[in-house]
Amino acid sequence: MHGRDVSKGTAVSPEPVIPSQGHAVLHLFFHVRREATDGAGGAARDFAARVDAFDQRDGCQVLSFSVLGQKADFGLMALGPDLTALDRFSVDLAAAPLGQVLTPAASYLSLTEVSEYTSTEDDEAKRLIEQEGLDPTSETYATALAAFRERMATYTRNKLTPRLPHRRVISFYPMSKRRDPGGNWYTLGFAERKALMAGHAAVGRRYRGRVLQLITGSVGLDDWEWGVTLLADDPAAIKQIVYEMRFDEVSATYAEFGPFVTGLVMPSMDLMRHLQLAT
Repeated sequence: MHGRDVSKGTAVSPEPVIPSQGHAVLHLFFHVRREATDGAGGAARDFAARVDAFDQRDGCQVLSFSVLGQKADFGLMALGPDLTALDRFSVDLAAAPLGQVLTPAASYLSLTEVSEYTSTEDDEAKRLIEQEGLDPTSETYATALAAFRERMATYTRNKLTPRLPHRRVISFYPMSKRRDPGGNWYTLGFAERKALMAGHAAVGRRYRGRVLQLITGSVGLDDWEWGVTLLADDPAAIKQIVYEMRFDEVSATYAEFGPFVTGLVMPSMDLMRHLQLAT
């Protein structure tokens, strides 16, 4: 296995490109050219070290996984605040010694976001008065509203700057909302869309603790409008949540889905051993 180790190179990155809201998310998928992997152990260790180094950067994270099936051999899900750093990471991997035996299978770019349909403080105030029967001048009402603000601050932070927990299985797929005659999501009024999304979200909440969902926006950035990453220890839970959501009107009437890729999450060096690229 030959190749120049670029880890000590003098490449200069352009200025940071930092979104005004959210972090960038880059899904990368690779095939391994098995006919060229003789003596790849050192290159595999170098590759794993590069992945780990990016994962340890402030605000960044990488999930590495072996892809089940033949859509790819393995994948990386990289998150970080700077698109330039993510691009540099991708370029460095391609230029690394192991990059010589890798063929790109697919990639996907998106940004973390907070849904525009998330409950607002006005929504919660209305609910407390109309459903809970609270007096808006009472201390109980003020305490409940303060608790809502705290929950929403945590929710927003987790959506925009997530630190994903370790789960054994990852599933990723892109999706868009339909724009068909008679079924055009974008011709619906905001109130109707928000009501539909509330029912959709209720399905997801039933899987809290079993499936972590990270929905990232890619309108104008990639071929679909959103990327969906599901993390779970039980692959049956992923199958169940996607199946159940199929019956919700948001999916049944208005959603289009791209290809699904499912993998087994593992540390980068364990992945290299799993792929039989290192011992």
